[in-house]
Amino acid sequence: MKRLLTSAAVLVLGFTAAAQAQTADLNSLLSKVKEGRATETQQHKEREAEFMARKEQQAQLLAEERQTQQRLERESARLEETRRNNETEIARQLELQRERLGQLQELFGVLQQAAGDAKSVIASSHVTVDNSGRMEPINTLVEKASSTSELPSIEEIRAWPSQMVLEMIGSGQVKSFNHTVRGVDGNTYTAEITRIGDFGLVGEGKFFILKNDGTVEELQRQPSGRLTGTIEPFQGATSGFAEIAIDPSRGQILNLEVEKPTLPEYLAQGGFIGYLTLTLGAIGVLMAVVQWLYLMLVSGKVKKQIRSDVADTNNPLGRVLSVYDSNKNVDVETLELKLDEAILKETPALERFLTLIKLISAVAPLFGLLGTVTGMIQTFQAITLFGTGDPSMMAAGISAALMTTVEGLVVAIPTLLLHSFVAGASKSVIHVLEEQSAGIIAVHAEKEHANASA
Repeated sequence: MKRLLTSAAVLVLGFTAAAQAQTADLNSLLSKVKEGRATETQQHKEREAEFMARKEQQAQLLAEERQTQQRLERESARLEETRRNNETEIARQLELQRERLGQLQELFGVLQQAAGDAKSVIASSHVTVDNSGRMEPINTLVEKASSTSELPSIEEIRAWPSQMVLEMIGSGQVKSFNHTVRGVDGNTYTAEITRIGDFGLVGEGKFFILKNDGTVEELQRQPSGRLTGTIEPFQGATSGFAEIAIDPSRGQILNLEVEKPTLPEYLAQGGFIGYLTLTLGAIGVLMAVVQWLYLMLVSGKVKKQIRSDVADTNNPLGRVLSVYDSNKNVDVETLELKLDEAILKETPALERFLTLIKLISAVAPLFGLLGTVTGMIQTFQAITLFGTGDPSMMAAGISAALMTTVEGLVVAIPTLLLHSFVAGASKSVIHVLEEQSAGIIAVHAEKEHANASA
């Protein structure tokens, strides 16, 4: 019980002390607020006193600024009047200039147009490559001819006909000189190039093209060898006439020539079917060549055997004759059967590959037709998806489709011809064997008939 009373007393004393401390803090805060208000009031009074002291000075400054504003407004009005007078004077001077120029105004208009046309010709001319500085006088003439404040002089006007004369002379010249060119890899190098009039630039076995900015570049891909092969002999010629391929359209025909697909690109258009057709064609040609060489060798041995009285078994005729030598005592019917059997044994080797070659020559066009049909289906599918807005897309698809037909015909025609040659050579050797066999049978029958009569 005493402990409870003691604890209650302690709590009461604690709360009393806390309340007294809080009251002291609030009193302190109140005093600070009052002091702040007093300080702000004192500052406001000081500022108000300062403003009142400078009030007269502010009025004086305002009066001065208003005077300045009035002065500037008067100056602005004067300048506006001067501007209107100047515009009137400019218009009067321009009218006076037009009156004094008279027909010269039309003359300078024609001069400006002609000089502008000459500028475009000179800027794109190959003659400018080895005659630097041609554009500067033409640019000056065009600028002054189009200006209303300055007229071109006689010397500047003469630059136009002199440059056109230089253009005419240069169009008939063939000149070699060193010049910086840009390769297909983007790097620049110095090369000896030859300018052929105003038609083109060649050098180092390559064709170059003049860009709009005046730089000389290699073609992205050089044309065929029949064109590039004329460059070095032409550059190396010292007199007389030399052939050279030129482009009178200043690069347009060369660009079209470069865009033509190469042989590998043509073959790639045929796709898998095209490669399969060409592979079969290569196999057929190889078999035909091998068999034809074999028949030529056999034919030579057979001809040699015909001139010999001794049967040699290294050739078909010798092996047939050896069968006769082994069966001289048999009757005619048996001998005929033996010789026919010997000829039949020789026939497969003589007619080897002929069936496959003929089959390839017949199947190749069918493969080409298959590739064409497949390509046309793909083309029509592209038309269905993208429409007919781009004819080049359809033309490319049709070209690729027809390429398999070309490959099929390229395979069929030579294999068919080779089959005819090989079959003819084979039949020639077999005919010799049959002919010799028939002769042997006839001789044997005569001997047998003579023995029967005796």
